[in-house]
Amino acid sequence: MAKCYRSELVGVFGCPIDENPTGVMEEAAFAAKGLDFRYITMKVEKDDLEAAMKGLRAVNMRGINLTIPHKVNAVKLVDELSPEAQVIGAINVVVNKNGVLWGDNSDGKGFMKSLTDRGIDAAGKTFTILGAGGAARAIAVEAAMHGASKINIVNVSARGEELSALINEKTQAKAEYISWIPGIKVPEETDILVNATPLGLYPNVNERPDIDYSSITPEMTVCDVIFNDPNTLFLQAAAGQGAETVNGLGMLANQGAINFTLWTGVEAPVDVMTETLKKEFNLK
Repeated sequence: MAKCYRSELVGVFGCPIDENPTGVMEEAAFAAKGLDFRYITMKVEKDDLEAAMKGLRAVNMRGINLTIPHKVNAVKLVDELSPEAQVIGAINVVVNKNGVLWGDNSDGKGFMKSLTDRGIDAAGKTFTILGAGGAARAIAVEAAMHGASKINIVNVSARGEELSALINEKTQAKAEYISWIPGIKVPEETDILVNATPLGLYPNVNERPDIDYSSITPEMTVCDVIFNDPNTLFLQAAAGQGAETVNGLGMLANQGAINFTLWTGVEAPVDVMTETLKKEFNLK
């Protein structure tokens, strides 16, 4: 058989995207498993997503990740959706199955794995989620599927109402929409507080959600989906209140491992991926 000089291509579409470290993690995993795959980080503006998805097919890419602002808009651009993605209404990973684009959402799965890795069980817990975008939708649905008893959605727009209605209709969990006013208090019933907004994402590392941080208690677990910089002001303030904190690196590594296996059919080297991210951010 002749030698193959063509690498399998995967990557990510997003904007902003320059500071996204996913490629470093995935490339390390490909090397660890001896796979001839390349991960390409691509800036795709919101209005160019449809053309980019057509390009994915045209150049026979094996798949793609989707990040801000594409997770919701990409749903209508794929041919098939996983059952979870159908409920969530947002996707962050696409697999090209011989020209058929299949979309899934590994954000919520990766987030829940980051909790279980810390010995935190979602069953019976009350979640308060800040935001109602793609990441918030994925986390809310997966939390409900993992047995959360109640999910509070804190948001400034009608998307929050829509998401809470979705949880109430499609899952066993109870959901409540809370209108986000400046300095809002975290509901006392909260067991797990999640920042699922982009606030704190590089280069805006000096931003944090506008809530009353004195309402965070030591009994709460406080999580952030932001991975760049993972030591967000949001988590720093929560730690100052005595809360246990979970940064976005675990979610990033775990969802990346899921994507790796979807594209390659090979079990992901999660340890390699996690250590690569830690080195990238100079963490111990």
